[in-house]
Amino acid sequence: MALKTTLNYSPNFSPKKRNRKQIKFLIFHYTGMKSETAAEKRLTNIKSQVSSHYLIKTNGKIITLVPDLYIAWHAGKSMWKNYENLNKYSIGIEITNPGHSFVYKKFSKFQILSLIKLSKLLMKKYKITYKNILGHSDIAPNRKKDPGEKFPWKHLSKKKIGFWHVLKKDSLQRVRNLKIQDNEKNIFFQNLSKIGYSIEFQKNLKFNKTKFLKNITKAFQRRFRQELINGIVDKECLNISENLVKKIH
Repeated sequence: MALKTTLNYSPNFSPKKRNRKQIKFLIFHYTGMKSETAAEKRLTNIKSQVSSHYLIKTNGKIITLVPDLYIAWHAGKSMWKNYENLNKYSIGIEITNPGHSFVYKKFSKFQILSLIKLSKLLMKKYKITYKNILGHSDIAPNRKKDPGEKFPWKHLSKKKIGFWHVLKKDSLQRVRNLKIQDNEKNIFFQNLSKIGYSIEFQKNLKFNKTKFLKNITKAFQRRFRQELINGIVDKECLNISENLVKKIH
């Protein structure tokens, strides 16, 4: 399946070519800039030291910024499961959206259609499992919010792009905001670790543990409980985490 893209190569990549078998992940981002033009300029400006492999514009147009077999600079300090610095192992896809710093908005239907086509092509080409389709906030929860709670993870999971729980909305809403015991909170964080979130990767750095656990909870909520992002672990979060563990193991 061929996919039409426009070339606008970025200078921001590592010169050494990688083996195609190293590519294990797709990482989704939003650009987080006021305008689409400014976002494309930044991703192709050598001074920014930032890039991705692809950029999807509001009208669905796909820009190729860095060829797949080169390491683009999109993930930064990151971890998922036993993988550190995911730039080495991933293809990064930026989607234009002002993001939380400006006026965060829904992604256009043209963007999502293009993302589905591009993702399926890359998953097939590099044998990437649906379990390894992630957002920037999944792999860098202490730093990032993108692609955010308006990103249609549930819809994409129906196309086998990423994963989602199978719990019914009504049953989840009944337990939303219900407090849980400390031992249940520990189970929740254990579940996050089983899913792939790195609970420990910053243990040797100077950081506030309480704040970090709140941020990683928010990252989980932005993906799997998008109606309420408050960083508080409640019964709904616990139930979703348990269901996800069962689904992907």
